Amino acid sequence: MKQLRLFAGILVVVGILASAGLAKGPRYTDPEKADADFPLQGEYTGEVGDEKIGVQIIALGDGAFRSVVHKGGLPGDGWDKSDKMVVDGKRDGDTVVFECPHGTATLTDGKLAVKAKEGDKAGVLKKTVRKSPTLGAKPPEGAVVLFDGKNADAFEGGRLSEDGLLMQGVTSKQKFGSHKLHIEFRLPYQPKDRGQGRGNSGIYVQGRYEIQMLDSFGLEGKQNECGGIYSVGEPAVNMCFPPLSWQTYDIEFTATKYEDGKAVAPPRMTVYHNGVKIHDDIELPADRSTTAAPAKPGPEPGPVFLQNHGCPVRYRNIWVVEAK
Repeated sequence: MKQLRLFAGILVVVGILASAGLAKGPRYTDPEKADADFPLQGEYTGEVGDEKIGVQIIALGDGAFRSVVHKGGLPGDGWDKSDKMVVDGKRDGDTVVFECPHGTATLTDGKLAVKAKEGDKAGVLKKTVRKSPTLGAKPPEGAVVLFDGKNADAFEGGRLSEDGLLMQGVTSKQKFGSHKLHIEFRLPYQPKDRGQGRGNSGIYVQGRYEIQMLDSFGLEGKQNECGGIYSVGEPAVNMCFPPLSWQTYDIEFTATKYEDGKAVAPPRMTVYHNGVKIHDDIELPADRSTTAAPAKPGPEPGPVFLQNHGCPVRYRNIWVVEAK
C-alpha cells in the first residue's frame, strides 16, 4: 500500500508538471465568473429546410469560436454518423458570425440563424442543455458510497473544494474486484487551452484502467479524449457535454480471472457516458495497465483513482456496487 501511495504521489506531481506546460490560459470553475464567450458556447438544434441539424459551438478564447455541424441531430441524439462540417467564427459584441462556402450562420440571443448561399434553405436552431439521465442516481441498497458530499474520508488525500465538491488526485481507501461504479464529474472551462491541457483528469478502475476525463466537447472522440479508455480504445460516440456541465460515467467492470497465479480470462468493461453506451463489453489487456496507471496488473482488488493533471476537475455522487 505504501508503494502504491508513493507511486500515485509521483504521478500527481508529474501530471501537474506536464499539464502546467499545456494549460496556459484561465481556468474557470464558476459559470458566473466566466468570460463573455461562455454563454454563447453549447449545443443548438433545429431544422434547416427539411433537415434536422445539431450544432456544437466551442469557445476558443478571445471571441473565437468553432462550430461543428451534425446531420440528423446531436451526438447520441439523432446524428447519422456522416461527416461533420467544421466552421470557425468570431464574436462581435453579442453576435458570432460563421461563414463558409455553403452559407452563413449568425449566433445571437441563444439562437443560431442559418441561411444557405444557394437555394432557399434556412432555419433557426435553438440552444439546448442536455442532462444525463443518470445524473443524481441514488446508490442502491448495499452500495459502497465513496462520496456523497459530506466528507472525503473514503479517499487517501481526499480534499473538498470551497463549494463542497471532491477535488482531483485521490485514491479510494477501499479496493474492489468486479463491480459497477457511478460517478459525476464537472470539467473546468479553459477556453484558451488545447488538447491534453484542457480540463484533464481520469478515473482509473482498480487503479489500472483509465477512462479519460477531458474537455473534448465537439472533438472527434479519440482514445485519449473524454470517454476513451486510454491506450486501449476510443468511445463509440463522443458524448462529452460542454465544460462546466455535470456529466456521468456508469461503469461495469469485470476483473481479470486468475487460476494458479495465471490470467485465464481478461478484464472487461462496459461504459455509459451521459447515459449513452460508449464501450460495450470491451476486452482490456490482462498483462498491462493503461498509461500512467498507479497499479500494475494482478489478482488483487484495486482502488478507484482520480487523476490529478493540474486541472480543477470536480466530482460528486460516487458509489460502487460490488459483484456478488
